[in-house]
Formats: sequence, C-alpha cells, structure tokens
Amino acid sequence: MLELESTAPDFCLSNQDDVEICARDLRGKWIVLYFYPKDSTPGCTTEACEFTAAQDEYDDMGAIILGVSADSTKAHRNFIEKQNLGITLLSDPTTSMMQTYGVWAMKKNYGKEYMGIVRSTYIIDPKGIVKAVWNNVRVKDHVAKVKEELAKLQA
Repeated sequence: MLELESTAPDFCLSNQDDVEICARDLRGKWIVLYFYPKDSTPGCTTEACEFTAAQDEYDDMGAIILGVSADSTKAHRNFIEKQNLGITLLSDPTTSMMQTYGVWAMKKNYGKEYMGIVRSTYIIDPKGIVKAVWNNVRVKDHVAKVKEELAKLQA
C-alpha cells in the first residue's frame, strides 16, 4: 500500500470507452481512486452505485472518481450500462497499476490462496500527493466516509 504524503504513481489506463486516462492529465484535480475486485458482483455493484449517487457532491468538491479493476473495457461498458453508472472505470488487465499501488496481493478464501485485488481507496490531492488511504474496504458507509475525509482535507 502507498503511504500517506507519498507521491501517487503515474498511470495511463483505458476507460470504459477505450479512451486513455493518465494521471498527468488529472493534475490540478482531487482524485478519488478506488480499486475493486470485479464488475457486476454484489459488493462492487453497491460501491459503484453509491459513488455514482454521490457524484454530484464530489463534482462540487472538484473531485473525479475513478474505479479500477482488471476487467476489460467491454466488461466495464456492460457494467455501466446495466447499473446506469456515471463514474469512470479504468481497465488494468495486466494488474501493473494495481501492483504499483500495492493493491494486487495474496488473498485467502475458503483456505485457498490466490492473487487478487484488495478493495482499497486513495484520495490524491491536486499536486499528486496521497492524502488518505483505506485498504480492505468494507463497502457499507464507505462512500460517505471518503466524502467526509475529502471535505476535511479541503477545509
């Protein structure tokens, strides 16, 4: 996981529309960067829908919301269409960005170990500095907690 006050690693990934989104192009904006395991699964759907529902409030705070998973851009398009999402989803099929951000890690489920995405969220300030970190996120109330922290950071 990245440390608070560290410089967020640069990235360039394709969004759901196959448009490349790069960190360098987002300088000057607050970024809420959240990593999630898989499109169209219960927890990930709840999280994406809650971020979408709060998007206007994040917009008012000058923050862009980016969700990242290893799913394809096509899977992202289907997820967005099915759930009527308004947020941007980035595709990292090679997991290179997730590895750089420290969210691609060994997980355990029913006694089996495997590599996977640890649900995590970062708030990155307009200068590209990590200002808040949540790892092993529990979806319930998470979007509200992130918004609350963003408001504190901007105060």
